[in-house]
Amino acid sequence: MNKSKPEFMKRSKYLFLGALILLTACTKGFLDINKDPNYAAKTTENRLLTAAQQGLSYALGFTNDNRGARGLTEVLSVYMHQICVRESQDQYGVDGNDVNITGSWTDMYSSGAAQVGSDVLGTLQNVETIISQGTANKNMIYVGIAKIMKAYALSQFVDAFADIPYSEANKFLTEGIRYPKYDKGADIYPKLFALLDEGIANLSVDAANPLVPAGDDLFYGGDTYKWANFARTLKLKLYNQIRLVQNVSTQVAALEAENKMISSIGESFMFIYGRTSTPDDRNPGFNEYFASQRTHYMSPWFYEILRGYNKTIFTGNQDPRLPYYFYNQLHYKSKATNRTDYRDSGFVSIAFGSVSSNRDGAQDASLTMFGIYPVGGRFQAVGDTGVVDASMATGAAPFRMLTYADRLYIEAELMNAGVLPGDPRAKLQAAIAESFQQVDFVVTLASKQQVPILKGSADVANYTAKVLSEYDNGSPAKKLEIIMTQKWISSFGNSVDQYTDYRRTGYPILFDPNNQTQAPGGRLQPPLKGDPTIAGNQASIPVQLSVGYPLSLPWSSLDLNVNKNAPAQKKPASYPVFWDKN
Repeated sequence: MNKSKPEFMKRSKYLFLGALILLTACTKGFLDINKDPNYAAKTTENRLLTAAQQGLSYALGFTNDNRGARGLTEVLSVYMHQICVRESQDQYGVDGNDVNITGSWTDMYSSGAAQVGSDVLGTLQNVETIISQGTANKNMIYVGIAKIMKAYALSQFVDAFADIPYSEANKFLTEGIRYPKYDKGADIYPKLFALLDEGIANLSVDAANPLVPAGDDLFYGGDTYKWANFARTLKLKLYNQIRLVQNVSTQVAALEAENKMISSIGESFMFIYGRTSTPDDRNPGFNEYFASQRTHYMSPWFYEILRGYNKTIFTGNQDPRLPYYFYNQLHYKSKATNRTDYRDSGFVSIAFGSVSSNRDGAQDASLTMFGIYPVGGRFQAVGDTGVVDASMATGAAPFRMLTYADRLYIEAELMNAGVLPGDPRAKLQAAIAESFQQVDFVVTLASKQQVPILKGSADVANYTAKVLSEYDNGSPAKKLEIIMTQKWISSFGNSVDQYTDYRRTGYPILFDPNNQTQAPGGRLQPPLKGDPTIAGNQASIPVQLSVGYPLSLPWSSLDLNVNKNAPAQKKPASYPVFWDKN
């Protein structure tokens, strides 16, 4: 069993290879594959693995046009009201032509991108090749990793899109299937559990083969123990997601009894980004620090919950993570570049669905930026403001896919629902503590400043005590809301599972543009020093909403236009995933 730890500097050559493959890729003919006589017919499993892992992170994370990354979080962070933009995500307007949808779909499924041997951009095509080629070569650890990655990737796409190509997907090279049918999500899920069991079993096969993953494995450096723990944690997550349509008590109990799941931040499933700009291996969300035009605004709804302004949850309880999550470029006494749609002291943003006359003014030098936690931006030290650029931070924050904190929140939810025996309050307390330690972990990777540690601080202790007090006094529904809202706060930077949680549980409560009692009230002028008023004291920002909340994402129009076996485009507001009973 190989337990080597991934070290970023040692595997830089593999990151460069992955970046090269991604940068040279094209989307033409993504259901087919181009043959190039200048390349060898095959390439080794280690090269395929690196490209597959980087493609997976790109397909699920933030978008970065400079790097060709197109991710679902770019859309879903808006749908989950942590980010606001002026693009189609606003008012839930994304359709199948959106570049983030088509780009993510292509990154996942493409089998006709530029090649290095048979190396292709699409994550699923690469893992399919690893499975078939690795089995023939008896490189079974690679096969096990590929099966686990395949199960994770497809579960994310089922959860986002409902029905997707599965049984016939990426079979052109092996079976000549050019136009894969779309399978029902309910039919796919059972196969994912079987795939995870196969992957775990493959990890323990010792074929005495010299090709063993190490630096080419950008997640765990070839550590099969961590891969197996991740696979079991993924099973727990998937059982939790289907608990409303299937009794999963027996399966959950078996996983808990085995107790071989992610149990520390070091075992969490994360794509570790670096600090290098050439080639650029920084978190795609860090693009805002050097983009020619800044487009991501921090959601006032999210901000007000963290500030303790919300009137129904965590009221008066300011979250100590605020300066780690957001960086205000503007001093509270300074004027913004243009009149603001929403402002509270140095926090400058726009509201979701806003039709205010102040919404469209350029605020590149005034808007509040991503902080250090989600994308490796700048920490907001006391008195530290100013227009940011790429030299002021590193961009080295990992893309967190499934963490130890997530496991604890899942267990708290299962206990609260009576699916798993135990004390949900104690589990929630452990999850909150791990969430703060998770921020500290990101800081150790991403910081170039002196940043205070959250673990053990008085602010964290006071905040946690108030959250638990609110939990103690809450109804069963309120207890679930608190668990899911804390999980939503912790997972800032990856919104795919947030989107799943919301549709499945109805929590966290999101901003409703049609509910005027929720409409944010922004300040058009900065407050005077010592001003005791808070956000919401001005007239409400006018907002509107023309469509219903999307119960799944639209399918990529690139696939629908060429795949004769694809269905007609759905109506997202009336097309739920099979596990969605809310």
